[in-house]
Amino acid sequence: MSFKKKKYKIIKKAITKELALFIYNYFLMKRQVAKTLFDTRYISPFEDMFGVWSDSQVPNTYSHYGDIVMETLLLKLQPLMEKETGLKLNPNYSYARIYKKGDILKRHKDRFSCEISTTLNIGGDSWPIYLDPTGSDNVINEAENLIKSNAPKGIKVDLKPGDMLIYKGNLLEHWREPFKGEDCVQVFLHYNNVNTPGSNENIFDRRPHLGLPTALKI
Repeated sequence: MSFKKKKYKIIKKAITKELALFIYNYFLMKRQVAKTLFDTRYISPFEDMFGVWSDSQVPNTYSHYGDIVMETLLLKLQPLMEKETGLKLNPNYSYARIYKKGDILKRHKDRFSCEISTTLNIGGDSWPIYLDPTGSDNVINEAENLIKSNAPKGIKVDLKPGDMLIYKGNLLEHWREPFKGEDCVQVFLHYNNVNTPGSNENIFDRRPHLGLPTALKI
């Protein structure tokens, strides 16, 4: 069944294991650098150019919006994304995290910039993502993680390093159960269908170009 009908698709070996491992080690080092810069007050802990631990969706977990390597990956995988979805896409932004033991990604849908999304396993311990392909709305209160009692359980997707799940992020609820491993690096890559109204005005998530922080959104 096509992506157009299912609204999701699993792609094995979207990038090589070698490239995934390289990016995995790079991002772990970047987290270490960010921590040292913050701890020594070399830069303010409110500065987000090296990533943050203040993401409200997954608190106290290192993440980075618009990391330059991840944004390069956003462009590298755009031709594959277009081939697998059958859509012409505009690149919007990347968002990477190093999940830690006990982390939860609450059931949710994403904003307009995440119309066509992929989550790519970069490395670390296995941590499946769940997806509700029905497109129904089951979150009663996102802040308190209240879900309808009859909510579909969703499908479980296990990804190995280099594998990715493509899905319509603003239409399909997705989530992860409590993480039992030590660390897991995932990057989300987000695009818009060029034919969706408002897409061309939203390119690069309204930044002048890729690689920039949210503060420079137009």
